[in-house]
Amino acid sequence: MADAKRRKFDVVLCWKLDRFARSLRFLVNSLAEFESLGVAFVSLRENLDLSTPSGRLMFQLIAAMGEFERSLIRERVQAGLRHAKAKGQRLGRPTVAVDIAEVRELRAAGESWSAIAQQLKVGVGTIYRAMRDTSQNRNRAPQV
Repeated sequence: MADAKRRKFDVVLCWKLDRFARSLRFLVNSLAEFESLGVAFVSLRENLDLSTPSGRLMFQLIAAMGEFERSLIRERVQAGLRHAKAKGQRLGRPTVAVDIAEVRELRAAGESWSAIAQQLKVGVGTIYRAMRDTSQNRNRAPQV
């Protein structure tokens, strides 16, 4: 892209679209940037030349199909999540109970947050959240 902005070439030639871009979003953004820079794009395998009207039409069709496929995948994932919730499955990471008294005791003994986390076999962020939750609400037992 840096060379395209410096106008070092007029055409980008690639073997296949999936060799140029791994995601549709990157492909569309890159091609839009090439177009704004006046750089043509040609894909040999798909016989796609975006410097021609028929090439631009083909690309629009390919992009529309990609967007459609992404929407279908999204719908399926959401349906699966709704189904799992309806069956009573808990989604997300499991909750981890942190013994706040032990954390306070280790902290008073001079242990670092990372050493405490390692000793309790939880992440440092988990300990931070547990401490924050207990300081905000003393009556509630923290479950992070």
